[in-house]
Amino acid sequence: MRGNRERLRSAVSTGAAILVGNCLLAFTVAIFIIPQGIIMGGATGVGIVFGRFLPLETATIVLVLNLLALVLGGVVLGRKFVMTTVASSLLYPLFLGMVQKIPGIDSVTDNLMLSALFGGGLVGIALGMVMRVGSSTGGTDVVNLVLHKWTHIPVSVTVYLTDIVILGGQALFADPEQILYGIVLLVVETVALDRVMLLGQSQIQLFVISSQYEAIRRKILDELQAGATMVCIETGMTGQQQRGVLCVIPPRKLFAAKELIQQVDPAAFLTITQIKEVRGQGFTTERIYKE
Repeated sequence: MRGNRERLRSAVSTGAAILVGNCLLAFTVAIFIIPQGIIMGGATGVGIVFGRFLPLETATIVLVLNLLALVLGGVVLGRKFVMTTVASSLLYPLFLGMVQKIPGIDSVTDNLMLSALFGGGLVGIALGMVMRVGSSTGGTDVVNLVLHKWTHIPVSVTVYLTDIVILGGQALFADPEQILYGIVLLVVETVALDRVMLLGQSQIQLFVISSQYEAIRRKILDELQAGATMVCIETGMTGQQQRGVLCVIPPRKLFAAKELIQQVDPAAFLTITQIKEVRGQGFTTERIYKE
């Protein structure tokens, strides 16, 4: 019963993230990117290029491109991949077409810098929401995975190659200022995407070397309510065998941890490292307390 509730909750949260992410992406593109002619990558960038030659809306072109990419992905990558990608492939162009019909949606701002900053940030947030739940926005993402399977070139390289081609196609019709603001948009998008992907997952790792390691271990377990791992080490100068204390904590506990260690041993050697993600008991699964 509990397992069914967990699966239902996971399915609802995944669906909500895909729905909200694609809706936010459509609003951002319609408000900040298309009206200003700022260049961008992905299927939207291809749609903007083709829109100069075809009497079709960008949303219609993106929908056709996504459907073609889905067919290609189904043939090369299999039905399972299509099932995880079909939602975004259809939702985004449909939302974009609806948003573009809202009166005045393309005249919110005529400031290129504001459009690049807000556009990049919101696109990064939207893509991050979709990718965090293991989905894809379709389009060129599918093409990149297909190229990877055919050529065995790393996906990161195929992403750069396809984006360079798409941005180059738009640059032929854009003025230098629009190209520069497009670069700003891509940088902001990358930063925002990275932050959203790691939101709530980044942790702090402490490694303590002290002769009072047992007292530090007890205080971390009892007062800080955090886990600790004892690591066998040998001191460099004296060759003395002792133990180091390894501990992973959320950022909010860092100050308390430093104060606690200083109280036990003011001369303790302490390193503090930010790590991108932690998985396992106490973080992604429930902590088990033992007597």
